[in-house]
Amino acid sequence: MPQVIIVGAGLAGLCAAAALRQAGHQVQIFEKSQFLGEVGAAVVLSPNSSSVLAQMGFSFDRARVRQLKTWESVDGITLDAIGSVDQSGCEEKFGMPLMGVHRVDLHNELMRLACDDSQQASSTGAVSVRCGVKVVGVMPDEGYVQLEDGTRHYADLVVAADGLHSVARAAVVGADGVTSAYTGFSAFRFLIPSDMVKGNPEFDEVLSWKSDGLSVLLDTRDKINERHMAWYECQGIAPDIRSWPLMKNDPLRKWSKGKVLLIGDAAHAMLPFGGQGANQALEDGGALGYLFRGVDNAAEIPTRLALFETVRRKRASRIQILSTVRIGKEIEVEKLLQEYGEPGVSLPTNFEERTHHDFSFKLLNRCDEVLEAARAIKC
Repeated sequence: MPQVIIVGAGLAGLCAAAALRQAGHQVQIFEKSQFLGEVGAAVVLSPNSSSVLAQMGFSFDRARVRQLKTWESVDGITLDAIGSVDQSGCEEKFGMPLMGVHRVDLHNELMRLACDDSQQASSTGAVSVRCGVKVVGVMPDEGYVQLEDGTRHYADLVVAADGLHSVARAAVVGADGVTSAYTGFSAFRFLIPSDMVKGNPEFDEVLSWKSDGLSVLLDTRDKINERHMAWYECQGIAPDIRSWPLMKNDPLRKWSKGKVLLIGDAAHAMLPFGGQGANQALEDGGALGYLFRGVDNAAEIPTRLALFETVRRKRASRIQILSTVRIGKEIEVEKLLQEYGEPGVSLPTNFEERTHHDFSFKLLNRCDEVLEAARAIKC
């Protein structure tokens, strides 16, 4: 059975580890931090990723998700509605509801799927995690990672899930292929515990206006700078405020080289417009495990990596491009999207079309399609 190393234990890395374990593979995770954990506030779980998680046995109850019944854009000055998509029928339309979840709860449940011994009892796969080990180099042809202490660790497949500042990306696409530019935007993420504002008349008044879902409040007075606030519910509390500078990255022309594969932000770092960054990382992990079912020798890996890119690269690149524009401005990137078009896929030009494009994708069905096509060619 092929041996797999995953660099990074974030959402993409843990989802990939859990999916590969369920496919019967031996996985070792190298995580540079001293503990398995996640920071940040809430994320939106959309049907395109939550349907994959459901197939993996992910417990939405344990992750304390909250259903989001609308997705609306609002004038942040007057609180007048600009546009709204009713998501109360999301489950009926797309198979799963739209949900909000605390990033820590999402991470913890993925860690349970990947590392809990009781989860591994029904599978021949296994996952081990080494924390506090920093990968400083990756060699695609030889198939090893080099740690800060100088040691080398070999595998049949190295999955680089090490984020925006990936040490593996340049080894896959070349130094010239790594472009990242500061947008001038920053994201401030925080949660306000409900019990801190209960009884405040002004906040109660705002809550009476707030819809049961995700509201994007736009600064409509400033025609030059983009300012907006996304507001939705999740369980848990995190009273600290963190700021992230937002970087724009162009889609990569390839995600793999030799024995190394990029996933998550290492492959397609996104801006927050559209709320698909975490969802695309989860699609990556789910697709990798699904496509590597039945792979029992290393000779099959190059073919499966090619299938993975067929399933994921253009899909994630479209969403990466869409992530650069605010809701309602999808038409501005129509020409860029055309470069990553696929047969049977309509390119979105407005918010409603964008929602359908993102949410309606059936990842595992698409994996079955490319697997069947590959078998047909082989026969």
